[in-house]
Amino acid sequence: MKYVSATDIGLMREENQDMVRVDDFFGNVLAVVCDGMGGERAGQEASRIAIREFFSRFNEGYSPHLDTIGTRQLMTSSISAANSVIYTTARMDYKNFGMGTTCVAAYIDSEYIYVVNIGDSRAYYMDEKGLHQITSDHTFVNMLLQQGKIEPDEVHTHPKRNMLTKAVGVEKIIKPDFFRMKREEKFTILLCSDGLSGYCSDDEIYEIMKSTPLDEVSKALIDLALSKGGRDNITLAVITE
Repeated sequence: MKYVSATDIGLMREENQDMVRVDDFFGNVLAVVCDGMGGERAGQEASRIAIREFFSRFNEGYSPHLDTIGTRQLMTSSISAANSVIYTTARMDYKNFGMGTTCVAAYIDSEYIYVVNIGDSRAYYMDEKGLHQITSDHTFVNMLLQQGKIEPDEVHTHPKRNMLTKAVGVEKIIKPDFFRMKREEKFTILLCSDGLSGYCSDDEIYEIMKSTPLDEVSKALIDLALSKGGRDNITLAVITE
């Protein structure tokens, strides 16, 4: 497997509250993208803690022989470990009030692609037909959409489009979504924060990923988001075989 990752502050923000990390585990790959929230650098700290705690817990419990149940438990406990530390940190200092982060993680072994997520950072699967969103956004507008209260074309203009219904570190206990896909011989996975997916269409992202070499795709996708105004931090990881 090959992978690239990148993060960019964008054109409008004073700090980058996103974070990304991709590591190799005995030939398998774990990638995590976080998009922090909170003032006074609290969002940046939340995403940093989430990445650190996720990888620490995953590393402690990792075995290359994990089955699906074991992998699900390990990924879920890793995101829960991050949640506990951020939740506690937020309550120890008033400056950290409201701190939290999204988290989307993908672990890929020889058979399956596993994904967990909280928030609106996304995981996509790419094939010759296009880009397919694996995760479901934990946002107020997505909830309204699923309830049939708004139309799809209202999502990007709704005044509460950035309101999350779930985030890491906000509640004492969290329940992430979990997905498993059979791994094909050739595959491409994209993880990204909403600085990319919130301003660029799936078709635009797909066209760049389809036509750009792996070592250039991070810059090309960031440039695409910047061309749309760069109103948020932009972060991504691409894993492919």
